Formats: sequence, C-alpha cells, structure tokens
Amino acid sequence: MIVAVDGPAASGKGTIARALAAHYGLPHLDTGLLYRAVALTLKRAGGDPESEADAVAATGFPASLLTDPELRTEATGSLASRVSAHGGVRAALKARQQAFAAQPGGAVLDGRDIGTVIVPDADAKLYVTASPQVRADRRVREMEQQGLAADREGMIAEIVARDARDMGRDNAPLMQAADADLLDTSDLTIAEAVQKAIALVDARVERHR
Repeated sequence: MIVAVDGPAASGKGTIARALAAHYGLPHLDTGLLYRAVALTLKRAGGDPESEADAVAATGFPASLLTDPELRTEATGSLASRVSAHGGVRAALKARQQAFAAQPGGAVLDGRDIGTVIVPDADAKLYVTASPQVRADRRVREMEQQGLAADREGMIAEIVARDARDMGRDNAPLMQAADADLLDTSDLTIAEAVQKAIALVDARVERHR
C-alpha cells in the first residue's frame, strides 16, 4: 500500500505521515528533507539558489546529510522552497522518491507533489492543511521549545510567502490532487488529526478493493 501525504509547511503532514507509517507498519520518507539537503549543500558550497545549474549540482549529497540538524532550521526550509522550484532539481530527486515508494509492501511519503507527480497512482492520498495563523503558532512553539526567539507576525509572513512560491512555481506546484482527501488540522489535536487520517486512508483503501 502506498500512501501519499501532501500539504504546506507546518500543516501537520509530517506528523500524520509518520503516524500512518507506524500504524500500517510501512516505511516513511519525508521528501522535504531531500530538498532541504539540496539547499544546505548549495549553501555550504556558496552556490546561487536562483541558478538551476548550481542547485542541480547540489543534488548529489551523501545520504548521511539527511540526519544533519541544520536541515530542520527555518532558514534551510526557506532556501529549500527556492531550490525546489527548479525543474532539474525535481527531476534529479524524482527517481529516488519513486524507488522508495516502489519497495515491497509499499510506503508512506509526505511532501508537496507526492500525489500529483511522484506516485499519482497511490492507494490513498491526503492533502493536509491548516490556516497560516495556526501553522505560524506551531512553528513559534517549536522554536521557543528549542530556546530560539520567534516573531509570530514575521513567521506568518514567511509562511504566506512560502506558500505562494510553492503553489506558484511552474514545476510540480503544491496543490491538492483531484482524488486526494482534504484534512484540515487547524482545529484538531495531533491525536484527532491522526485518527481522522487513519479513517480516511482506511475508507479509501476499502473503496479500492
């Protein structure tokens, strides 16, 4: 069984995808980490994020980079949104994601174009979202828990700008697949969101039988 989980930053898609993987006993891939790894590699090499050639050259990062704590920073996430707009970068990482999805038994993948581009024939697809204000509050709490200063209004502006980049890019824009179930987590606890996600996946798989 292949489950595709898409959605914007801080929507809860990663948490939900990990919970689904644990529930169904499937491997999980946070595909956003791949783009963050490209961004971090580019940054450390002094490359230009607006240059597709520089960005594509950064796709050859070692697998060990995927555990680097710097991948989780807001700065890396913002840069990842910029490099992911390049078609060459998306093409370079597409095969890696599809190979993960194609392993025996299936997998759960979360990202921004999983259900539309990477595995359009996934058995179940979720589009997880939440309001920019709620997503900003989540990011602020995460940063404060890490002892970092956070500006809520600035975070809202960054989230809105990132959404605009992700949804407006020419290559694999962030969008809800026509056959994806919508899950708005704005007013849900983590437990409620996970239970609703499981119910949606179960219902989708049952309809496919």
